[in-house]
Amino acid sequence: MKDSVNAAVERILDSYLEMNNHRKTPERYAILRAVYNIDGHFTLDELGEKLAQEYKFPVSRATLYNTLNLFMELRLVIRHRFQGTTKYEACYDNNSHCHQMCTVCGKVTEVTSPEITQAIDELHLKRFRKDGFTLYIYGICSTCQGKLTRQKNTKKTLKTDNDNESR
Repeated sequence: MKDSVNAAVERILDSYLEMNNHRKTPERYAILRAVYNIDGHFTLDELGEKLAQEYKFPVSRATLYNTLNLFMELRLVIRHRFQGTTKYEACYDNNSHCHQMCTVCGKVTEVTSPEITQAIDELHLKRFRKDGFTLYIYGICSTCQGKLTRQKNTKKTLKTDNDNESR
């Protein structure tokens, strides 16, 4: 499956570059391969590190930024703004999905919800063709909930101890 996706996205890039008389640079293809070999979300810096370390193909930040903008135009990559952080992800074979985001630690997890997907698929919009969707669900993850509960219990214990000492 991964090989067929990689071949498909390379064909899309090839077609675009040929139709628009752009150069087929090795940087563009290396970045495309790296993007589609990353599972989940990534930052520009993480992509740059992966290219430099795993592919031995360092590229400038400007090249990464411009190439990702091209990939977004081709709908090969989607950009997310998660609580002040910009992250990207490959989207050729995953246009529609949900994210749950912890408002305390910033952790982002993808959620599969056939019910939401079906509801949006059945949604009829006037004069608009749906291509996909992304849903963000904000809340507090279980790890942060546990930390907050422990902090609250510690404060109660300290207050009770201080009240007992003052009597």
